Amino acid sequence: MKLIFISGPSGSGKTTLSNQIIKKNKNGIVLKTDNYYKTGLISKLLPKFVEGYFDRSISFNNKLFKKDFDFIYKNGISICERYYNFKKKTIKNILNETNNISFLIVEGIFAEEFSKTLNNKDYIFLEIKIKKNLCMKRVVQRDIKERGKNKKQAENDFLKSWSIYYEKSKPKSIKNNKNKFIIEKNTNIDQILKKLFN
Repeated sequence: MKLIFISGPSGSGKTTLSNQIIKKNKNGIVLKTDNYYKTGLISKLLPKFVEGYFDRSISFNNKLFKKDFDFIYKNGISICERYYNFKKKTIKNILNETNNISFLIVEGIFAEEFSKTLNNKDYIFLEIKIKKNLCMKRVVQRDIKERGKNKKQAENDFLKSWSIYYEKSKPKSIKNNKNKFIIEKNTNIDQILKKLFN
């Protein structure tokens, strides 16, 4: 099974890129790390004490994510989809069977971290680089609409998340790695997809 990891700061367009790939190439599935935050009391209390909690590894339910990832990768099927509710801090499980999966996309701010835990290094890595102000505009709109934040809170949270992302994801040289690509505003996505799927 082909593995594709898509990383980038909040609002950089990871979901949009994932959808583009799925639309152009059949039999793929996306696992979003955003749907695997921890739930319950811990997720309600810790954000009050840990700055930028939802951008840090402690908020990510790596065990649950790995369970779903391993099942899909081993069997080529997916039984259910998970959706994280940021207001209620809960995960909703929806039964939705997908068969004959030939490629798996892992996208989100924890995608790079998770990729480093794999023994299998034979994967494609796409790193999105987009201007900070454009990301901020997207995130603020989303957070007001979907996460119940006001504009000021959304802006402050974005600035924290941007700093945290680039603290843990130091830019790396990818010139000599044919499996890693930088995606920028003017990147020809179709050209990259041809390389990935031909």
